[in-house]
Amino acid sequence: MQDQKILITGPTSQVALPIARELALHNDVWGLARFSNPRDLERVEALGVKCIAADLAVDPLDSVPDDLDFVLHFAVVKGGDGDFDYDLSANAEGVGRLMSSCRNAKAFLHCSSTAVYQPAGRKPLLETDPLGDNHRVIMPTYSLCKIAGEAVARFGAREFNLPTTIARLCVPYGDNGGWPAIHLAFIVGGHKIVVHPDAPNLFNPIHEADILAHIPRLLEAASVPATIVNWGGSESLSIEDWCDYLGRLTGHTPEYASSDRTIGSVTIDPTRMHELLGPTSVDWRDGLRQMVRARYPDLTLAEAD
Repeated sequence: MQDQKILITGPTSQVALPIARELALHNDVWGLARFSNPRDLERVEALGVKCIAADLAVDPLDSVPDDLDFVLHFAVVKGGDGDFDYDLSANAEGVGRLMSSCRNAKAFLHCSSTAVYQPAGRKPLLETDPLGDNHRVIMPTYSLCKIAGEAVARFGAREFNLPTTIARLCVPYGDNGGWPAIHLAFIVGGHKIVVHPDAPNLFNPIHEADILAHIPRLLEAASVPATIVNWGGSESLSIEDWCDYLGRLTGHTPEYASSDRTIGSVTIDPTRMHELLGPTSVDWRDGLRQMVRARYPDLTLAEAD
């Protein structure tokens, strides 16, 4: 993507920051976030991003340009304190307010999550499978707010005739963090990793390089009514597999604790993703090795199968 005017919400986040960094090289990129930490504002501005400080739950969006080409909506409130009123305002009403403000854009990407699916064990989930509250045990408002956000995005696409893609993201990771990076820190620090007893715990981790590569195709796939697509790695992988691999790389043996107070398997059927976006290209072993090098540059890595 070049010479486009792009708004990215949540540009300080794990997923959106690398996207903002790359797109700002050749585009006019704007970033919208609360920017409650001045250091985050400085870091994003240093990338060449024009920043707008606003809370999607309550603030006016008068500073958002009305001549945007594309909107990449990654902002999310994860609601660890269970405040449904605020979290729904930010994650659902905020989608509608943003789409209304950006109704003249060529396409709108709404980043949702596989957290919207009803738990189904290790069954690969299609976009048409039942929705449910699979994150309740760790983030009380998250799944329901993501479902509500999708509903508002579907409405906004039709109401504003705004081509929209709703992408259900599954375990993003890379140099900038992610769930495997948290597990890496636990392994290096000698802490136990909590896993659901219905093992193995399967997901579809996707590296940040593949996320970036898919952005143009996600925007090309935008439509009215909204396009809905799973978004994850082409290969399913268990927490146990990626943690064991990280252990072999770092020379630290992972320890596990079994508990039903954590998320069980959420693995996707990538058929529609492959049709619209193509397969992912970063092998999970290569992605994890690169992540370890980026986050622990002083570690000497072992060879691992």
